[in-house]
Amino acid sequence: MAPIVMAALLLVAPLVFSQGIYRTTDENGNVTFTDSPAAGNGTTEEIGLQPVNRAPPPPTLPTVNQTGNAATESQPPAYQLVITQPANATTVPMGPGNFSVSASVSPALRANDALQLFLDGEPHGASQTSGFWDLTNIFRGAHDITVGVVSGDGETVATSEPVTVFVFRPSVNFKNR
Repeated sequence: MAPIVMAALLLVAPLVFSQGIYRTTDENGNVTFTDSPAAGNGTTEEIGLQPVNRAPPPPTLPTVNQTGNAATESQPPAYQLVITQPANATTVPMGPGNFSVSASVSPALRANDALQLFLDGEPHGASQTSGFWDLTNIFRGAHDITVGVVSGDGETVATSEPVTVFVFRPSVNFKNR
């Protein structure tokens, strides 16, 4: 039953939408526009309509990166990462082992990319879009720090040059009694 009703509607629809527009002027000069001719006094004339303008949508343009080349979503940009603080071979003086790390990246991160801090080759904390980290309670000794760009898939697509930091912390030696 439903296919028959749909077929009937499809056959009748062009007839309904093909109706004309009528302009009726009554004896007082009032003008009325309707979709059916007016019955009664006054003059009625059918107004012919021009076909509707149709144009296809504009083509989708590829995104352009900062160098002016077309970029594809599957190919990540060539990120340049630099750790700006601390400098290589920095010594963190006696204390609790707290220091800050900052890094700069260019070009800017894509929507799904993030920065990940690596301490001695292991991820330290969650990935983030900011290039600043405050490290606390880092054990004494030499530590290699790198920063990487991690894609939305969790793949590291770029890594900075390592920076070595020497952390001095007090130690307690117990004598055997």
